[in-house]
Amino acid sequence: MRLRVGRLRRTLLAVCVAGAVVVPLSAAARPQVPAPAPAHLAPVTATTLHTTYAAHRANAAEAATMAERYGAQDRAAALRAMATPDRHFLSFDGRGAGQAVEVLGELARADRVAVLVPGSDTSIDTYDRFRAGALALHDELGPRAAVVSWLGYRTPGTISPEVLTQGRAQDAAPALRSFVTDLHRINAHARVSLLCHSYGTVVCGAAASGPTGLDVADIAFYGSPGTGVDRASELNTRARVWAGRGADDWIADVPHTSADFFGTTVGFGTDPVSRSYGARVFAAGSGGHSDYLKPGSVALTNMARIVLGDVKGVSHA
Repeated sequence: MRLRVGRLRRTLLAVCVAGAVVVPLSAAARPQVPAPAPAHLAPVTATTLHTTYAAHRANAAEAATMAERYGAQDRAAALRAMATPDRHFLSFDGRGAGQAVEVLGELARADRVAVLVPGSDTSIDTYDRFRAGALALHDELGPRAAVVSWLGYRTPGTISPEVLTQGRAQDAAPALRSFVTDLHRINAHARVSLLCHSYGTVVCGAAASGPTGLDVADIAFYGSPGTGVDRASELNTRARVWAGRGADDWIADVPHTSADFFGTTVGFGTDPVSRSYGARVFAAGSGGHSDYLKPGSVALTNMARIVLGDVKGVSHA
């Protein structure tokens, strides 16, 4: 344990130094692009989905215009793509790094709903990579399922002190719990699953550890640095808890432990794929940290089966 904590201290020091230098310089070099405030709408229901989608597309289009006038051409192009008629957002905020919650499929009529929760460095500028995984999962699940790409929180930078603590996850947890409640209001019969990647597993762990827990059928952690708890049984949920890690995922080399530094807890506890954590470990193939939702991958096939409730069809590591 001393060796692991010592390694964590060295990792923390390296990241803090990099964060102290890189993050301020990045912020200075890339001022925030102007964008309108999000559209203020009544709570969405099955009958108001199309109105909600239209309002957020209009907001994205306005944000694209503002970005173009500002001279941020790459951001403007990303926003214009989000404003096309085939895009369906339950929420959208183009300010800062941006937040967006997008639906693929017919949410009100779906039998199965998968919610993807991303990890660090996911923003409007990198959103297409996140969405590509959602598209691949939706293709794997078929037309009776819906996939929601939930960029509903301010993700930490991969090189930043925030990525080593639960701060951003604790801030995001109430929003994720509220969103799951919203899904059940929109579609009461759908089976909802959470698929949580990298720092997103910390977010899902924090949401599931709250006093009201998470009313979902399955929670799958993949590429996880830890979930903020040491055992799956500590999560306040009746969901089946799964975990998977690709053979070439660098996250295996991150110390899966936690330590207190001047009143701040750094690290996220037990490795979710370890026997002591108590999750159902699914096979994730030979891929790396960003390969879990690649078409044809073992991890994608298994996570689709988890979402569909095909427990016997999931292959185990």
